[in-house]
Amino acid sequence: MKSVTTLAGLAAVGQALTLPPVSLPPLIPDIPGVTTPLNDLSPALPILQVPTPAEPSPPFEASDIKPKKIGYFWTGAGDKRHKDFLATYSLDDDTFGTLLWVTDVPSSGNDPHHLGPSLDGKTLIGGGLLSLLKTQDTAFYFDTTNPYRPTFKKSNRGIFSSITDEIRAKPDGGFYITYMGSAVGTSPGRLVETDADFNIIHEWPEVTDVESTLNILDEQFNPHGLSIDWERKNILTSDFVEPVTILHPSTGIKRANTLRLWDLDTKKILNTITIPDGGGIQDVKHIPGNPEGAALATAVHLGQVWIIYPERLDQHGKPGVAELLYDLGPKARDTTAIYTDITQDGRFIYLTLTTADHIAALDISDLNNVKRLDNPDEDQPTIGPHYIKVTPDQKHIVVTDYFVQTGALGLINTPADFKALYIDILDDGSLSFNRSIDFDREFANRGGAKPHSSVVFDLTDPDHPLYY
Repeated sequence: MKSVTTLAGLAAVGQALTLPPVSLPPLIPDIPGVTTPLNDLSPALPILQVPTPAEPSPPFEASDIKPKKIGYFWTGAGDKRHKDFLATYSLDDDTFGTLLWVTDVPSSGNDPHHLGPSLDGKTLIGGGLLSLLKTQDTAFYFDTTNPYRPTFKKSNRGIFSSITDEIRAKPDGGFYITYMGSAVGTSPGRLVETDADFNIIHEWPEVTDVESTLNILDEQFNPHGLSIDWERKNILTSDFVEPVTILHPSTGIKRANTLRLWDLDTKKILNTITIPDGGGIQDVKHIPGNPEGAALATAVHLGQVWIIYPERLDQHGKPGVAELLYDLGPKARDTTAIYTDITQDGRFIYLTLTTADHIAALDISDLNNVKRLDNPDEDQPTIGPHYIKVTPDQKHIVVTDYFVQTGALGLINTPADFKALYIDILDDGSLSFNRSIDFDREFANRGGAKPHSSVVFDLTDPDHPLYY
């Protein structure tokens, strides 16, 4: 049985086990006269685990086939003594579900979270949701120059932030990444930026930006969703939950009701946009081709989709207005998570309702007349759907049936069947369930596996490969 301890006792435990000392920064950056008093109001610290090394990885049977469509799944082992890993599979029709390769990373029990590709397809980045529990790195980078044999490249962590979530590639290399919590999982989190060599160069807002720092301290700042409009030069982040409150000791999960609108060039926060009683604004995505640059956001407690207009002015003359677009009905209320993806033509949005075991589909081609394409009362072959991605050819969606299970350490343990679903998109935008990969069966020698997210490479046209 693994030992656990609070942060205050970690040094003593480390000495007893001859472990290196751990030094973490303040929960809130120290700006004299601005943030100093807030450090005295910080909540109880999370439970930490002793960072024991992972066990040697069991063997796997690789395949030498070279499919045109490749699925990468960022995965934790069911037995947390084993390493976290990237599983590479064929998604071609004739070889679907054939394992191509397994790439281990030097972490375990990290609860691998979101995964994203660089624009050139040569690098993947995967984040760790629970890295702080064993004081491990929070972001892991893979070299996909050979897409059939990814290799582990490097890892790193923020100074002021932890709990990696959404990822967006920068046009000139590197990434923007939402880190939902501070270095020990409290509020405020940060928007993290890396350079083309994947070194962390900024954690926005920076401590010297007093105005923006006051903005994120004024109301809970735990960014999860992330969407960037490169043409209109704005960023939207959505605040979900304060991560430390899902872990013991906790008096209850603290959910947010806000989004932040940023200026892309300066990384200044232009406005805080509130969805009243939203109860966790998990996801936000710009609608491709929308003439106003609008975005869609999900309010988990309400079970609703809201539309965000970044360029409309609110009652205070600030940019950024939110309006209710669609209510998903009573079965979508308090479903723990509602994550989305939108087709590149801006016609359809797909939404996972995690604890409702359901994937919803909406036709948003006419925002004044949104049409629901799924039957909310239908029993679908999915348990705990979460991460969802439309494939590059826009003909399928990939869904992974695992959200979060903190075990005895926390308050969130959502049911899951640990499958990756490959679902057909029909001509009218509705869904037809087709094939799946059973990770529990595939990785039984690791105690099963928990696939949280995916990236799809489409190499059908060698001159125009697609990475998404």
